[in-house]
Amino acid sequence: MDASYVDLADPSHLEFDYMRWMRNVLQAARARRVLHVGGGACALPRALAAEDSDRTGLQQVCEVDPEVLALAREHLGLRRVRGLRVRVAEGRTYIARQPAASWDAVAIDAFVAASLPRRLITVQALCDVARVAPLALVNVLDDRSAREVRLVAAAISAAYPRVWALGGRTGNTIVVGSASRLQLDRIAAQSAADPSPARLTTPEAMARMVGGTPPLRDEEIEEAPKIDNG
Repeated sequence: MDASYVDLADPSHLEFDYMRWMRNVLQAARARRVLHVGGGACALPRALAAEDSDRTGLQQVCEVDPEVLALAREHLGLRRVRGLRVRVAEGRTYIARQPAASWDAVAIDAFVAASLPRRLITVQALCDVARVAPLALVNVLDDRSAREVRLVAAAISAAYPRVWALGGRTGNTIVVGSASRLQLDRIAAQSAADPSPARLTTPEAMARMVGGTPPLRDEEIEEAPKIDNG
């Protein structure tokens, strides 16, 4: 998978633009304890763990496919390091078991082929994310129609008071929900200066963009998720 690129000599190096944009947001929010849904080779959590100078943060990765993690361990240098935990787990079920306010952020970067799993982006799923973390980031792959971006943003808007995005007109867009105000000017400047510049869509512009888009709900997906809270 292209998105699983890692630099074995420098784990802080992120080759893919959308991961650098996500890092900009997490750093601006001072998010130290981050739950990552979707692992791949764990490039972003490994970079964040490597940059944690006092080793007091935690990057927890949930990857549903054990073969992906086996590949990362065998060929892509995934090792046990302080501040990084990786486990085979389905993200929504794992989130449901977390105590309230137990994480600084939840970062969702999970795909089946090129589509986000619907059970991760319903109103109910994202309200549970808001229960455990004041910040949510969802990596969305879309075209110029922005249909997927609007769908995700509509659901996040039901869970967080502020919703905005980083990205281009096509490809990856990071949709962000936050409980508090972040320094969007700083994030916008950093992301615009990236080798692959990203444009920030403000909360006001996002509200106009999403207007009239019904969010996805559990009862609308083919298999309603069965969550074990035990």
